[in-house]
Amino acid sequence: MIQQINKYYKLEEFFNSSLQSHQILHINPCGQQISDQDALELGSALANCTNLSNLTLILYNIKIGVIGVTRLVSALANCTNLSNLTLNLGSNIGDQGTSDLGYALANCTNLSYLTLDLSDNKICAIGISCLCSALVNCTNLSNLTLDLSDNKIGSIGAQGLCRALANCKNLSNFTLSLQQNQIGDQGSLALGSDLQNYSNISNLSLNLSSNQISDKGVSGLGSALSNCTYLSSLKLDLSDNKVGALGISCLCSALANCINLSNLTLDFSINKIGVNVASGLCSSLGNCTNLSSLTLDLSDNKIGAIGVLGLCSALANCTNISKLKLTLQNSNIGDQDVSGLGCALANCINLSNLILDLSCNQIGNQVASDLGSALANCTNLSYLELNFCKNQIYKKYQLKVKSKFIKLKRLVDFKLKF
Repeated sequence: MIQQINKYYKLEEFFNSSLQSHQILHINPCGQQISDQDALELGSALANCTNLSNLTLILYNIKIGVIGVTRLVSALANCTNLSNLTLNLGSNIGDQGTSDLGYALANCTNLSYLTLDLSDNKICAIGISCLCSALVNCTNLSNLTLDLSDNKIGSIGAQGLCRALANCKNLSNFTLSLQQNQIGDQGSLALGSDLQNYSNISNLSLNLSSNQISDKGVSGLGSALSNCTYLSSLKLDLSDNKVGALGISCLCSALANCINLSNLTLDFSINKIGVNVASGLCSSLGNCTNLSSLTLDLSDNKIGAIGVLGLCSALANCTNISKLKLTLQNSNIGDQDVSGLGCALANCINLSNLILDLSCNQIGNQVASDLGSALANCTNLSYLELNFCKNQIYKKYQLKVKSKFIKLKRLVDFKLKF
């Protein structure tokens, strides 16, 4: 029997509903102002939903005071039957609100699915510490999504979080965003140590961008990922850090062990990846022969000809790829490099979806046209998106280049930027 999902967009309607009958509940008072008194009433109402097993509470862009947050999250302590919880508590809840949330979640020991969006909330290590205490009790979690981006948890907060997550050994799906939190190498190493406990994880997404992470921190992540041999989907965002040769080398070794990967997203834009480093990274992808979907961003790294050559060699081995997105913006790429890339893509005969960003390079008229000829071998290609902005393709040649791609037989959707 399919259980009914009760959705409410006005708090008054929820307050007047049959509270004890709710099992699956979705509350999203979008655009509604919520006072501390409203939060108190909402908390009291939720506390009476004693049969609740699945709760989604979205308070995005709604500013609630600390008192209101305290009253609201305290009610969750009574919802002991919850197995699925999604919370977005708006902004400015701070350490006090996060601590109160932690105390409440400590009673929700039956949770198997948990999604918390606490981004941009001025949370420091103190607030995270109490949240960690709650997660220690959530040993049944199989799916966990934590968005703590744009806070101030630092390396100490990251280490505490990782120690708490070490008890969640049943995780199969884990998404963690720590973007712009100043966790540094120590935080990254702690996370790497934590990931070693998740040998059965199949879907992993980590956003560690803008965290001042160097080779040392990435090496720890690499060592951990080498144990995650059951990974089928990996998203790793290390953009805007200080990653160089040593860190990438360790990460490459880890990816070589992840032979079950079918979906891979790597963002290394705005780092210190040179030509040889890029070549090594791309060579490791050649071992992931089961890849069907690959997204790779090496923008603003000046990888040049050698880096593109390594990328081409890797793509030549990834014959099972059906979806490919390459972002090589501002990568010091010229005509010869694009020709090699075209030849490599010609080997990807199963490609159905291709997005290629080559903007801000030194690509000329003829080579852009030749790329269209090479892609003619990708007979299954139905979606193509190309970005040639800020190159050396003169306006009078742009129509000729476009005509080359339009001739691709199976193409259904085509987007081209100059």
